[in-house]
Amino acid sequence: MRAGDIPDWFVWIFLGLAVLQVLALVPIIRRLRGHDSAARFKARLDLLETVGGLLLFVGSPLSLVVAGPWIWIAVPGFVLMSVGYAVKGVHRLRVRRRPTA
Repeated sequence: MRAGDIPDWFVWIFLGLAVLQVLALVPIIRRLRGHDSAARFKARLDLLETVGGLLLFVGSPLSLVVAGPWIWIAVPGFVLMSVGYAVKGVHRLRVRRRPTA
C-alpha cells in the first residue's frame, strides 16, 4: 500500500456525505421560492453552506484518490462554508445585541 492510497470505505463515506448534501438542496430551493424575505435570506445562507460542503466533500476524495491537483475543488468549498458560517454568526450577534424594549 502506498502512502497516498486510502481505503475504499473512506471514499464511500465521502460519497454518502455528498449525496446527503445534494438531498439537502431540495428544501433549500423550496425556501428560496417563498415570499418571506427573511426566509429567503436564510435560505441563501443555507445554500451557500450546502454548496460549499458539496464542493468540499467532492474535492477531498478526488484529490486523494485521483490526483493532488483536484484539491482546487475543495478549497473554494471550504471558503464558501467559512463565509456562510461567518455571515450567520454576525447575523446572530446583531440579533442578540438589539434592545428588546
